[in-house]
Amino acid sequence: MSIAIMRKALTGVSGVPVTAYDSKGEVEPRITAKVYARVAAAGIHNIVAAGNTGEFYALTPQEIRIVHEAAASGVDGRAPVTAAIGRSLREAIGMAKDASAIGATAVMSHQPVDPFAAPSAQIGYFCNLADASTLPLVAYVRAEGFGVDDIVRLANHGNIAGIKFATTDLMLLSRAIPAADPDGALFVCGLAESWAPTFTAAGARGFTSGLVNVAPQLSLAVHAALEKGDFAAARAIVNKLEPFERMRTKFRNGANVTVVKEAVTYSGLNVGPVRVPGLPLLDQHDREELHRLLRGWEAEGSIQTDPDRQQPAKAAG
Repeated sequence: MSIAIMRKALTGVSGVPVTAYDSKGEVEPRITAKVYARVAAAGIHNIVAAGNTGEFYALTPQEIRIVHEAAASGVDGRAPVTAAIGRSLREAIGMAKDASAIGATAVMSHQPVDPFAAPSAQIGYFCNLADASTLPLVAYVRAEGFGVDDIVRLANHGNIAGIKFATTDLMLLSRAIPAADPDGALFVCGLAESWAPTFTAAGARGFTSGLVNVAPQLSLAVHAALEKGDFAAARAIVNKLEPFERMRTKFRNGANVTVVKEAVTYSGLNVGPVRVPGLPLLDQHDREELHRLLRGWEAEGSIQTDPDRQQPAKAAG
């Protein structure tokens, strides 16, 4: 796939599926592939394998490869597969090569988590990785401290398809977009549906989503409204999603993936708990609150559940 076609895919919804674990806590590739298949069947435009909702930082490099392979199997050519990579530059380059070998469409580099990373050097990390990768790169920018020149240097790199912009520095975003080459990288909202209207107003296109694991049609409805410029309709859907997204922000975002995995398990696919240091499971109160919300969405036809699923048991008190 050419970088131009990849940029087109990024104007849509970039869904980030969860990673399933078995009863021993090991990656379960068969169930993981089912999660990816459901997201692909829903018509999500770009599917990110082993992103943050897929618990990238809790996985070993070998497990990341297993998730990438499960993603390619589950998606089965129905959408681009963007394989998430990262850690040290050398490890990331190796992951990019592996992703190319298994047929990924592009790679997305998580931002380095080195506590001593300098902003300009982090841009260098992305650019060096884009130089080394045979696949188009999406750069995941989520730290503060970058200047307009830094972001423009990233956006103008010939092998960077998009910038997943995941900070609330909208002043930087609104200044960087017009300063960058209009034929360069696409700026994508990296803060999901809740921020998508605001980012779109600032000039970004497309957004990332963990909600696609549970209610992909709601994600697609937000996207369709924004594509038509109907911000009122988009905000109405975002308001409907607010309880779900607010629950994910608990414990300084420690419940982010937990809420999604609990919802996927509610739908009939047992994907296991979250690995520490994320919150492994919701407590009984939050779990019951989540189930009430999901039952309402289910009654409205906003989510699909497996017809033979068993009703989830209540969490221990």
